[in-house]
Amino acid sequence: MKRIYLFLLCAVLAFSLCACGGNVKNVRIENVDSELYSEEDIHAAIQVIVKEFDRSWSGCTLTDIAYAGDEKTLAESEYYLEEHGVYDADELIVLTSSFDVDATGGDGSLNPNSTYDGWSWLLVRSSGGRWKHVDHGYG
Repeated sequence: MKRIYLFLLCAVLAFSLCACGGNVKNVRIENVDSELYSEEDIHAAIQVIVKEFDRSWSGCTLTDIAYAGDEKTLAESEYYLEEHGVYDADELIVLTSSFDVDATGGDGSLNPNSTYDGWSWLLVRSSGGRWKHVDHGYG
């Protein structure tokens, strides 16, 4: 019986220590005007990334996020959708963000105790449907 209690105690402890998502509680959303996308389109894309960050970016705190602007989005769209057909979509949007990483280094691939500024997020959609996160990073 003691083994069962010990096992359950270890399982509870392990579960409580397991990685949860990132911190998005105080994220600042910057409004950027666009001739390509409506405010609702941009907000919908931002919400996809906020949810992704909340779910999967353990040890990280999202501090701000914004639309990267029409110029950046047009350049990325031309490269990924028109020239190379990388994604099966007809629209692409680029967001940019800043986030802090705690001592754990997030998932281990990020620099511990650091800040990432100008981090890009690429999202695509077809026929005005839902945005889908397809890539992120510096670039």
